[in-house]
Amino acid sequence: MKTRLLAATLLCGSLLAASPLIAADAKTYQVTGPVLEVTPTTVTVQKGDEKWEISRSKSTKITGDLKVGAKVTIYYRMVADEVEVKDAKAKK
Repeated sequence: MKTRLLAATLLCGSLLAASPLIAADAKTYQVTGPVLEVTPTTVTVQKGDEKWEISRSKSTKITGDLKVGAKVTIYYRMVADEVEVKDAKAKK
């Protein structure tokens, strides 16, 4: 659960740094639930038993009053920032 949350946070953060042309090709996802925490760089939402921490920036469009307790739907994309390919181990 924490790994998935961290991965989502990192990927969403990389989305904000990605160029608009690359991000336009990425599939859009969404998460809906009550807001648990709001910071200048993240929004934490409760989805079932899980807490989702989504990165945001000054350019993130916010419609309405974003505050703790508000029910929100967050739309986000996952875009790879870096890919490191590991060498395959030689077969014996």
